Amino acid sequence: MTDVSRPYRIGVDVGGTFTDFVLVDDATGRVLTGKRLTTPDDPGRAILEGISRILSEAGAAIGDVRQVVHGTTLVTNTVIERKGARIGLVTTRGFRDSLEMGREMRYDLYDLFLDKPEPLVPRPRRHAVTQRHDARGRELVPLVEAEVRDAARALRADAVEAVAVCLLHSYLDASHERRVGAILAEELPGVPVTLSSDVAPEIREYERANTACVNAYVLPLMDRYLARLEAELQRRGLGGPLHLMLSAGGIASVGYARANPVQLIESGPAAGATAAMHYGRIAGVSDMISFDMGGTTAKMCLIEKGEAEHASTFEAARVRRFRKGSGLPLKVPVIDLIEIGAGGGSIAHVNAMGLLNVGPESAGSVPGPVCYGRGGTRPTVTDADLLLGYLSPEYFLGGEMALDLAAVEGAMQEHLAQKLGMSALEAAAGIHSIVNENMAAATRMYVAEKGRDPRRYAMLAFGGAGPVHAYGLAKLLKLSRVIVPQGAGVASALGFLVAAPAIDLVRSGVQRLTAVDWDGVAAKFSEMEAEARAMLLDAGAAPGDVQFRRSVDMRYAGQGFDISVPIPGAADAAAVEAAFRETYFGLFDRRIKGVAMEVLSWRLHATASRPAVPEGFTPPKGEGPALKGHRNVWFASTGLAPCAVYDRYRLPVGQRIAGPAVVEERESTVVIGPDAHITRDVHGNLLIDITYPEETTP
Repeated sequence: MTDVSRPYRIGVDVGGTFTDFVLVDDATGRVLTGKRLTTPDDPGRAILEGISRILSEAGAAIGDVRQVVHGTTLVTNTVIERKGARIGLVTTRGFRDSLEMGREMRYDLYDLFLDKPEPLVPRPRRHAVTQRHDARGRELVPLVEAEVRDAARALRADAVEAVAVCLLHSYLDASHERRVGAILAEELPGVPVTLSSDVAPEIREYERANTACVNAYVLPLMDRYLARLEAELQRRGLGGPLHLMLSAGGIASVGYARANPVQLIESGPAAGATAAMHYGRIAGVSDMISFDMGGTTAKMCLIEKGEAEHASTFEAARVRRFRKGSGLPLKVPVIDLIEIGAGGGSIAHVNAMGLLNVGPESAGSVPGPVCYGRGGTRPTVTDADLLLGYLSPEYFLGGEMALDLAAVEGAMQEHLAQKLGMSALEAAAGIHSIVNENMAAATRMYVAEKGRDPRRYAMLAFGGAGPVHAYGLAKLLKLSRVIVPQGAGVASALGFLVAAPAIDLVRSGVQRLTAVDWDGVAAKFSEMEAEARAMLLDAGAAPGDVQFRRSVDMRYAGQGFDISVPIPGAADAAAVEAAFRETYFGLFDRRIKGVAMEVLSWRLHATASRPAVPEGFTPPKGEGPALKGHRNVWFASTGLAPCAVYDRYRLPVGQRIAGPAVVEERESTVVIGPDAHITRDVHGNLLIDITYPEETTP
């Protein structure tokens, strides 16, 4: 039920270039948007400034706000840039070097000079202690507490800021880890300790150790950041709580996020996928490719039957972006998507072979693209889009930010055109084409790995740069329809407000299906349900509004990896076996007989109801025709030629616009070529239909 005294909710998405805002007024149905350049030295500054501005536009005070939901790239950026805390690790004797040994696999067999991800904890700060449990959780060797105290003294001498603890098989019996944690708390007062049995109580030592280390690595920074942000919002009079988006698409309390910041590592991309599912429900489209392109990265997510797939593992800080195994593997539930360094701020350069490359390095918000006039000197994707006529120098961010076209022409000529022996316009066209090809290649690979054909899907495009590049990307993927929702430029911020409180819990233990103690399984699920219910109530869920979904990780005996199998609430051996066989057949088109089955982990997904959000955004006031005028815009088939420019807010429902055309709104711009047309539907979505020659029709 809406609190009429505090009807406002605000979503805040901190990206690498822009911080986006969406305000929902549940009392009147108004939905307002905002966008500010991110302040990387202090992300909270842009958040507070943006909240103040959007409340001013709404004619409201911060005391009228019932909830603020926030997501950030701060965790993943900290890991990628290696700017986290000075941490130590305490582990079982004999496993000190597991972080470097990893899986003992090469992600590229033929690269003799392979770059491996550096462990977050150097060897001198990794300490082994005597203790041991076996694979069934039985104590074999008691913990030698004197060694833990010796390790603590050494870590104190090394001035560590946080400590991770990962003992062998602690996911089955955490008693030794908890004792180690207690001793470290005594010996290192004020130094936060992360236990692997708390953040990743799952089988697989290497992944569990990495998860604990990443959590410890970012915990001091995130704890200070979230504590400071929450305190400042409360000081200003925030009427409700601050919540955080988790990587799996749910929202949680600040307290949970401060203790488990590793769970936020993909919070921003998760919000985009959540928003895409919301827009799909509105548009009546259940199967689509979500395409979210911002200032720093592009994210693609496959949505089928209205839902995105989830995964229980994630690789952070890959040395090579497309190489599985080149990053730090984490046991963190995430929405399954692909993310590449292709955004509006991606910098173009000429490589050693004299070829034009784009990204993954980004200009971010500081100094930003050349056209921002904030000190950037190297041409970016946004600069190329401006030079090609896709963006208006006068109407960027609704006219709040003027773009310097002359500076872009000079930088494009100096850094690229002269070196490549072409004009500045040709260099800009090359940048636009290359970044589209990069995104198309990543999308094809991502969709093919799932055994799907991209041509069977519609594309839902959003993010500040997404609608600019959606037409070109769709053409490369041979898609026939692109949907650009209202407020596309700030869609991820809306995703925070349509996400339900949700949490994922797990209990591990490898055993044959025939040996499962079903009373023990029932007890595990009962324990997880009680824990999940308490956390969701803390995140704002109503007491009677919590639903549970169970699954189990299984494999055939002898296999190295497992699959996730949905199971009913009251499962027994026969039901779980049948569910595993059907899931396995659906993935691999094989039915295997005569091989025993193994259970690895029991999982629980708990969620509450999604909050209701009005379908439409409140447009800026204004009257006049939809056609704003014409300007020269570049397309491969026409070159630079006059093109109609429309005001999205004034397009009537059902109006059909033939391409080429540009449709502008405050936070983004939609571009289509001569072989497409746009129609505005009753929900405010722009439907782009692309015509292909008969022989290439999907």
